Parts: sequence; C-alpha cells; structure tokens
Amino acid sequence: MTTKKLLAVIGLSIAGIGLLIAVFTSWYTVDESEQAVIVTFGVANETVTEAGLHFKMPWPIQRAEILSKETYSLQFGYNQNEEGEIVAFDKETKMITGDENIVLTDLVVQWKITDPKKYLFNAEAPQDILHDATSASIRSIIGSSLIDDALTSGKAEIEAETRNLLASLIDKYDIGITVLAVKLQDVELPNEEVRAAFTNVTDARETMNTKINEARKYENQKRNEALGEKAAINSRAEGEKVSRVQQATGDVALFDKLYVEYETNPEVTKQRIIMETLESVLPNAKLYIMNDEGGTMKYLPLDGMQTAVPPAVEEEAADEEGGGN
Repeated sequence: MTTKKLLAVIGLSIAGIGLLIAVFTSWYTVDESEQAVIVTFGVANETVTEAGLHFKMPWPIQRAEILSKETYSLQFGYNQNEEGEIVAFDKETKMITGDENIVLTDLVVQWKITDPKKYLFNAEAPQDILHDATSASIRSIIGSSLIDDALTSGKAEIEAETRNLLASLIDKYDIGITVLAVKLQDVELPNEEVRAAFTNVTDARETMNTKINEARKYENQKRNEALGEKAAINSRAEGEKVSRVQQATGDVALFDKLYVEYETNPEVTKQRIIMETLESVLPNAKLYIMNDEGGTMKYLPLDGMQTAVPPAVEEEAADEEGGGN
C-alpha cells in the first residue's frame, strides 16, 4: 500500500469517526421530570425544560447537561446504610441550646434545582454548600431556643425558623437551589440518664397542666351554677316585686273605697273596720256583746253570726227608723 492510499484510508477513518460522533452527539432526550442546559464551548447559554427529542451542535462544540426537576432530600445528622438502617453522626448532631443544654438534632431538607445554569456553574459543589448552610442554620436556631421548646411543643417553630434562615442563606449564595421544607426527625438528649430525668420533668409538667385544666373546669362549673342561682334569685325577686306592687295597688283601691264610705257614714264605717280587724286578728275568738249592766245579751245568736253588729249601730238604725216614722 502506497503512502497516498494509507493517508486516504486514515482520512476516511477520521471522517467516519467524526461523522459518527456528529450523528450520535447531535441529539438528546429530555424526560418530563428532567431539564437540560446546553453548554457551548464551556458557556451555558440555553436551558431546555420541554420534554422530547432535541437537537444541538455535535460534541465538542456543544454538550447537554441533564438535571432532574424532582425534589431532593438532604439528610442532615444521619444516613442510611445499604441494609436501610439509620446511621447517626454524633459530632454533626450535637448542639447546644440557648439555656446551655446539649441535644442531638437531625433533620431532612427538601430542595430542588430551580436554576440549572447557576447550579452547574456558580458553585463547584452546591450540595456541600447546602449541607453546610443547613448545619449553620439549625445550630443558630437551636442555640437561641430553650431545651423545653426543642424537645416538646416548639419543634414546629424551630422548623419554620430554620427553613427561613436556610432559604435566605441559599439565596445569598445564588447556587440555583430553592429550599422547600425543613423537617426535624429527632431532637433528643445525649444519654439515657438525662432523658429519664427530662421525661420525669415533662410528666410532672403534663400533670400540672392536667390539674390546672381540671381546676379551670371546676371553676367554670361553679361559676355557671352561681350565675344560674343568681338568675333564679333575680327572677324570684322580680316576681315578688310584681306581687307586692299589685297587692299594694289593690290595698290602695280598697282604702279609697273605704274612705268614700267613711265620708258617707263615718261611724258605721268605723265600727265595721273594728269588727273586720278583730276577725282578722282573732279569727277563732268568740265575740259577745255586753249591755250597760255588764251582762251578756243572750238573745242575739252570736255563735252563728259571721259578723256581730255593735249596739251603737243598732241604736243608730233604730233612731233612723223612728225619725223616719
């Protein structure tokens, strides 16, 4: 084989290889859960988010960096081995609370890539930066929290504050990542003895809260009973008031009638009032009418009469009859 033929074969081989490279590197596929960045001579100049088959300049002119759109989870303070068992990292999870107690804290950060260009080119290892920012954020929040809040009712607030602080740090770093959520997995004390002591304190606090709630329930019950009794007393008093007013009104009306009769026949009315008063004061007493000599006037049927007529009344009646005759 001559030199010209050899060069021709080599040239054809190189051209064939180049053609194959151009064919196989001029197209790429983006799935629904993926996004791509087209890099031209090392510069990111296009982001592709539409799914499907796409074409580009062959390598080494352009290359496509495929990234996921899905949500990632960063496990801070623990990891899982191949068997699925959780392996904790004590040095990473040990933190000091605001009241100078040691707690073990691990959490999960959910995040996603929202700017592929910045994720690829603004930082060499964006996930490491996210991990370090997570450590700084949770330690800052735990360091300003009380141990009671970290172990009991304050977890939700700690999660929210950690998420806000971490998101602000990531925004400053500008690495194309968005923090979606922070979830505390475990916040516990470093050894069994301390845990037992804290559990006793927590149980005592819960017992105290239970007693307080029971006392408030009893207080509300007694208050309601007192208010009901007060309402009943007010109602009875109002009824008594109405009754007294009506009785007084009736007494006034009766007095007015008696006064009219008194003006007409004062002596008769006076004797009548005396007899009615005696009947009301001495309802079971027997009445006898005496004559001037002190003897009883037995001819009057006093026991069967409801109202005895006094002698003075009889005399006035006789005089009126005589005068009439």
